[in-house]
Amino acid sequence: MRAHWTNTAIEHLLAIYEYIARDSRVYAQRMVDRLTQRSEQIAGFPLSGRMVLEYEAEDIREMIEKPYRIIYRIKPDQIDVLAVIHCAKLLPEEI
Repeated sequence: MRAHWTNTAIEHLLAIYEYIARDSRVYAQRMVDRLTQRSEQIAGFPLSGRMVLEYEAEDIREMIEKPYRIIYRIKPDQIDVLAVIHCAKLLPEEI
């Protein structure tokens, strides 16, 4: 199975990079690398993430890569990375 990053998730990833890069481009790139590597792990083991309590849907799960939550949807042929949200922020009502 493969991980597909939605446009929204890519925008989140770029915003994370830009925010961290204000202080250090090196650390910003490291965080982006950690998040994208985690998505590869998710693709290999999609059920390893826990269900997202806010959505109560079996196919929407999350993996934590501190300080971020990687929210993804399991589909029959791929994993859609829906969002990358800081753990301190609330999730939107719909994803």
